[in-house]
Amino acid sequence: MVSGCEDKPGRRVRIGAVSYLNSKPLIHGFGGLSSCAELVLDVPSRLADQLAAGELDVALVPSIECLEWGYRVVSDACIACRGPVLSVRLLSRVPLHRVATVAADAGSRTSVVLMQILFQQRFGRLPQLHVLPLEADWQDAAADAVLLIGDRAIHARQADAGDAWDLGAEWCRAMGVPFVFAMWGARPGVSVAGLDDLLGGLRDGGVAHLEAIATEEAPRVGLARGVCLSYLRDNLHFTLGPAEREGLELFARFAAALRAPRLPRHEETRRLSVS
Repeated sequence: MVSGCEDKPGRRVRIGAVSYLNSKPLIHGFGGLSSCAELVLDVPSRLADQLAAGELDVALVPSIECLEWGYRVVSDACIACRGPVLSVRLLSRVPLHRVATVAADAGSRTSVVLMQILFQQRFGRLPQLHVLPLEADWQDAAADAVLLIGDRAIHARQADAGDAWDLGAEWCRAMGVPFVFAMWGARPGVSVAGLDDLLGGLRDGGVAHLEAIATEEAPRVGLARGVCLSYLRDNLHFTLGPAEREGLELFARFAAALRAPRLPRHEETRRLSVS
């Protein structure tokens, strides 16, 4: 296990993980590796940028980044769903078939592409995309709909929207396969010896202690313990099995055929927000 978190002698491996509740079962017990690995927590899109820039060695990155950048997937630990995911939601002020503009969470990468695929499949068109800054109140967005991910998606009340999609539920219903939101990817040149066992072991330990994680995280995310436990236990799946791989391959085919704009990288987002 130690060889899995040592890149070079005397240098700690830099590992990035999502800062949301959904990643906690994948990094439960990480503190025991602090002597040989450094953990960085951030939103998915920033982790992807940091991995691309060489600031991280391994990261839990959006699945679209692994597909498009060719990162080596180093573990069967992942964040996936086999039905409603709860933390990836499109909330609309108008009926979904009338949505012309979507303000998408700046932390998202995979969910933006997933939303675009679902729109293309359901309505034969794509909405215009805008950035919803991480610190912005989604109810202040001028777009017809907002795409929220992570903890703030769980907090958002559907009663404040006219229509809504749980993107995990929509994908699984339409395609009949699970959806994979994030995977552990390593940048080229990084030694991955032992990482599969290390990250898989962390996942197995986390899944075995979901009640303890829910108890610990509930105050931090401002949710009831029961809501946290139900979300981790019933809405998420943490193993990249055969069905998840089938869903990932289908997503890859749809994404490759999609001709649609993406959200700007974070440096571009920062410039847009101050201009």
